[in-house]
This record gives sequence, C-alpha cells and structure tokens, in this order.
Amino acid sequence: MAWTVKFTDPARRSLRKLNPHVQDQINRYLATRIATSEDPRRFGKALSGDRAGFWRYRVGDHRIVCRIEDDHLLVLVVALGHRKLVYQ
Repeated sequence: MAWTVKFTDPARRSLRKLNPHVQDQINRYLATRIATSEDPRRFGKALSGDRAGFWRYRVGDHRIVCRIEDDHLLVLVVALGHRKLVYQ
C-alpha cells in the first residue's frame, strides 16, 4: 500500500526557500519513509491543541507538518521549516 505525498502551495514555497541540501533530505525522507510505509503515523507525532489532527515529522532541525487522509491514502504537507519557526 503506497501513500501519495502532496504539498499545499505555501508548503511548496517554504520548501523552495530552504537550502538545496535540506530540500533533498526532506524529499528523500518523504519518498522513502512516508510514501512507502504501511502506516505513516509510526514515524511521526500527533500534534495537540489548536493543531490537533495534524502530524509532524522530524528531519534534522526541520519539521514537516502534515494532515493524513486515510480514505485517500494521502499525506498532505501543510507546512515545513526550521523547528523554531514552523509552529508560529
């Protein structure tokens, strides 16, 4: 069972602003770990509070915030960035 990873427009713009090396790390992580996993939740952590329903993944000092849609086998990346800035 393969999951599809898609980006929202703001998340795609945030990805383009990052260092090319970090972009490659994030893309590789999403392609090898998340897209090919039976359950993408096992690699992440559920967020709480006003971000309940979202999941986050760690890639070095950067975080990927996603919404997981089980009925469509879709992982939608809604935000990403450095861990100090991504939750603001």
